[in-house]
Amino acid sequence: MSAAATFDKSDSWRPAVNPWIIALAVTLATFMEVLDTSIANVALPHIAGGLSAGQDESTWVLTSYLVSNAIVLPLSGWLSSIVGRKNFYMGCVALFTISSFLCGLAPNLAVLIICRVLQGIGGGGLQPSEQAILADTFPPAKRGMAFAVYGMAVVTAPAIGPTLGGWITDNFTWRWIFFINIPVGILSILLTSRLIQDPPYFRRRKRSETHIDYIGLGFVALGLGTLQVVLDKGQREDWFESNFIVILSLIAALSLIFVIFWEWKQKDPIIDLHLFRDRTFGISNLLMFMLGFALLGSTLLLPLFSQTLLGYTAQQAGLALMPGGFAIILLLPLVGFLLSRYTPRWLLMFGLIVLSYSLFHMTKFDLDIDFRTVAGARVLQAVGMAFLFVPINTAAYAFLPRDKNNAASGLMNLARNIGGSVGISVVTTMLDRRTQKHLTDLAGNLSASNPSLQAMLQGATKAMQAHGASAAEASQQAYALIQGTVQRQAVMLSYIDCFWFLGVSILCMIPAVFLIKKSKPGGGMAVH
Repeated sequence: MSAAATFDKSDSWRPAVNPWIIALAVTLATFMEVLDTSIANVALPHIAGGLSAGQDESTWVLTSYLVSNAIVLPLSGWLSSIVGRKNFYMGCVALFTISSFLCGLAPNLAVLIICRVLQGIGGGGLQPSEQAILADTFPPAKRGMAFAVYGMAVVTAPAIGPTLGGWITDNFTWRWIFFINIPVGILSILLTSRLIQDPPYFRRRKRSETHIDYIGLGFVALGLGTLQVVLDKGQREDWFESNFIVILSLIAALSLIFVIFWEWKQKDPIIDLHLFRDRTFGISNLLMFMLGFALLGSTLLLPLFSQTLLGYTAQQAGLALMPGGFAIILLLPLVGFLLSRYTPRWLLMFGLIVLSYSLFHMTKFDLDIDFRTVAGARVLQAVGMAFLFVPINTAAYAFLPRDKNNAASGLMNLARNIGGSVGISVVTTMLDRRTQKHLTDLAGNLSASNPSLQAMLQGATKAMQAHGASAAEASQQAYALIQGTVQRQAVMLSYIDCFWFLGVSILCMIPAVFLIKKSKPGGGMAVH
């Protein structure tokens, strides 16, 4: 039987309820999970104070979640085939909800970290399962619109998270950033149990067929877990100046290299790496990695820039990102509609060009820009992201058999999450290193013989004396003022370097679009 005939046969199945109701039901839990990856960031000082923990210790609240989440992502397809996708999805929602409740009750930091690990395990299975459910529920021609609904949750939640987390923490207590998950989780379980069913072509393994590859499972967990710790803690530990980071990096590299060779030879692999034989799927993973890289990298940079250099409060910085979130919500349905008429290639080209242009546009920022400029730049960036997320997902599934959807969705979500972690690590490291470089360069011009410097010092000294300072105090304050100005300029230049680097990185992805195989509008196969 030809591949096309197989697809036609599988497309004859339709869920018992309206597929759009299913899409909204599964997106609910995914939004809750993605929101949780960023909502706790701004609450860390409150968590540390409330549990009598140090600031460095409290960062494990974030790291523990990311590590367990990253480990489960690529395993979700394999786990679904053992217990059934609906059962797996409901189990993940239940575990995430219960662990959220326990996080809110945690009496000390150790208990909170353990509960966050459980929360990450539950959350790790939600995104891949939802993508696979959407890919199976909707025919190829309508997948673009379905992934647009999913994209609204995945792309807007990281931007909303810090603002919502700050508001909850300021007005209530940090424990409520976990408690708010409980009603959403309960509602999601009720809707899932009533609405979702596994399709007839979803092959659930019999107990006699189940062979657990313990070696592969162990090395996947070890490799991805240590990699996530390295990415999250690297800058704080000064990267390879730390023996801790060096050892974990070696463990991660050796473990993941072993996983590639081991899983490739297994008849029943934990992670189906053979999917990368499909060129389009491989390129889609690369593009999804870079989308996560740019999305989370810039989502970290913009609020930080607004607060440290422009003097915004956390709430104002969040509000500057919010128009971009609304832009994505408005554009994603349009992108889904366009995918039913045009191949993903053209939309990807447009998205990459706009996204890179928006990042280059941010290199024109200075210390005097207003709120509208920051918000406008984010909206422009959001346009590019909207034209990337849905086409990438649509292209990834275009040439895969439906029984591979679960395994494919786990790898796609892993690519985006690891891309985001790498993006955050790169920009935080660049900010620190480039600030030192620019500070050194600018300080080289501050010699006592520089007439401009002397004029600034004299003017500043007179101004301080006019406000009641003595001559000695005024001189010291003038020097401090010059030093602060140089420091701010150095930091500003380092932000520009980061935006430039992200823009070039996205621009370099344009040739990869031409390697994607041609498909019908709507993401279906062109020929088979």
